[in-house]
Amino acid sequence: MATAKKTKSKPKASSKKVPAKAKSSTKAAKAVKKSVKKTTLRKAPAKRAAKKSTTKKAAKKTAPKKSNVDISDFSNFSSTFQPYKSKKNEKYMNANQKKHFENILQAWKNALHEEQEKTENLIQTDQGNFPDSVDRASKEEEFMLELRKRDRERKLISKIEQSMKDLSDNFYGFCETCGIEIGIKRLEARPTATQCIDCKTIEEIKEKQQYG
Repeated sequence: MATAKKTKSKPKASSKKVPAKAKSSTKAAKAVKKSVKKTTLRKAPAKRAAKKSTTKKAAKKTAPKKSNVDISDFSNFSSTFQPYKSKKNEKYMNANQKKHFENILQAWKNALHEEQEKTENLIQTDQGNFPDSVDRASKEEEFMLELRKRDRERKLISKIEQSMKDLSDNFYGFCETCGIEIGIKRLEARPTATQCIDCKTIEEIKEKQQYG
């Protein structure tokens, strides 16, 4: 009897089948990652634009507002100067104090001169023909107000020049009525003051009694 040769069959490579659910979950994860990247790329310029808008708003807030300040009133101009720091046993109206008030008076005078030049240029450049009588009348009224302001500033400049002369003659800072010290604080509030607070109040009371 012929013995049949037993042929050993080679073991087949085990190919593990990936379940369909796992494949679908990996595909879904990749799709989510792609969508997240796209959304982040889209949102990035929007964030930059938002940052730009916020910086512009901040710049607008920090930008100083332009305001028409009447510098003929020294209280509007005094903020540009630091108050004088007096020392113990310091002589009244010494060289440092004189220099301090000389700088204040000179700067105030220069600012008033600049304002006068501005009003002159404004009047010269704005002399146009206005066909409408209402516009002409309103413009003439503006010119009259500017001229009154200039006249007031001119008088103030002459007072400042007199105060500067008193500084050079060693009369500045003393009351012209009683001769006592006017005081540093009063002069810083009103550099052209020629009277102490007591003599000034008495003079104002007399004026009220005379003129009502």
